Amino acid sequence: MNEINASIITIGDELLIGQTIDTNSAFLGQELNKIGIWVKRRVAVGDVYDDIWKALDEERKYSRLIILTGGLGPTADDITKPLLCDYFKTRLVRNEAVLQHIHDLYVKVYKRKAYLTEENKKQADLPENCTILHNAYGSASGMWFEDKNAHGDPIVFISLPGVPYEMKKIFVDEAIPRILQTFGGYAVVHKVLATFGLGETLIAEKIASIEKQLPSHIKLAYLPGYGQVKLRLTGKGLNKELLEQEILPYYEQIQTLLEDITIANNDDTLQIIIGKLLQQQKKTLATAESCTGGYIAHLITSVPKSSSHFNGAAVVYNNDIKEKILGVSHETLQTEGAVSEATARQMVAGALKQFDADYAVATTGILGPPTENDEKPVGTVWIAAGNKDEIISKLLNLGYDRERNIEAAALQALNLLRKFIISHG
Repeated sequence: MNEINASIITIGDELLIGQTIDTNSAFLGQELNKIGIWVKRRVAVGDVYDDIWKALDEERKYSRLIILTGGLGPTADDITKPLLCDYFKTRLVRNEAVLQHIHDLYVKVYKRKAYLTEENKKQADLPENCTILHNAYGSASGMWFEDKNAHGDPIVFISLPGVPYEMKKIFVDEAIPRILQTFGGYAVVHKVLATFGLGETLIAEKIASIEKQLPSHIKLAYLPGYGQVKLRLTGKGLNKELLEQEILPYYEQIQTLLEDITIANNDDTLQIIIGKLLQQQKKTLATAESCTGGYIAHLITSVPKSSSHFNGAAVVYNNDIKEKILGVSHETLQTEGAVSEATARQMVAGALKQFDADYAVATTGILGPPTENDEKPVGTVWIAAGNKDEIISKLLNLGYDRERNIEAAALQALNLLRKFIISHG
């Protein structure tokens, strides 16, 4: 099978200094993967002529599809268009259809009464030998160039604006159909198994015999997180149906060996899994958080339609607030402390009552960095989950920095909640 690889070049100083997060590459990788094109390399360069040129020269050695994003605006620092003219030995020519689109965009969409400035009009100046990719949402057109690599094979360069919603529209509507027409498409099949509670190395040991059996066109990837590891089997071939039949036995063997730590037979996160469980049971949830500061509530509400099962949240750092809002016993806080099993359990009970929920989950702990007032070691966290009839709890001893401790504690609490909901459904 003649595989087609792609390279993504993102352009902009703002990407290198961290002022803007590159989400375009992730989107492009996902969309290309759907049509069987593998992103072999990703490169970020600043708004520097020589650096962009060198990136183009370098990536054509590895890939037959090279996608650039960024540098197509009307200002002086946007140098992609003139550079591409030099690179492909052509010149800028004003395109009247694009100019009309820009005019309509400003008058009909942006509702501007002023005439187009010369800078606006320059957006219609495009390389003479490119195929224009229409930008329905903006003024910076996409561009498609064709060339040949050192072996004489066709090679395609696509230049797209850096604005994500414009880039996505052009790529899906304009670029993908042309990519398929030029290169064809291959079948890509993914099977994902989500696990929780066992590290990557231990999982690898458990399924080593299966991994050794995999043919060269089926790969196993480990995607670790805090306590969570996703396993992804990926097969590439010409026939999707045959690939699915071929991958399934390997997937089922892995599933059997990891049955005790499997949380989902797909790519679902814990918050998605919990949302589905609650919707199935027609039950509701509340959260009571101290050390995690509302992060669990954030995860739950990041899922669409979470209002169907999430009643509310209490973030209670101060002990007086734990008493007033959730009814945590003053005696418990004095004798056992805020970071204790009893406090976590009472926080669950209080959240159930305060938010009239069927289930609740709570966290209380010390996540660092250490201070003189710490009553217990940094990383000590109590989590609890339950309903009006039963509450379960668990002690965590985390060893990360504060940010990682927050995420780890939240995910552990969600997994405890998941198990409780399943056992009481």
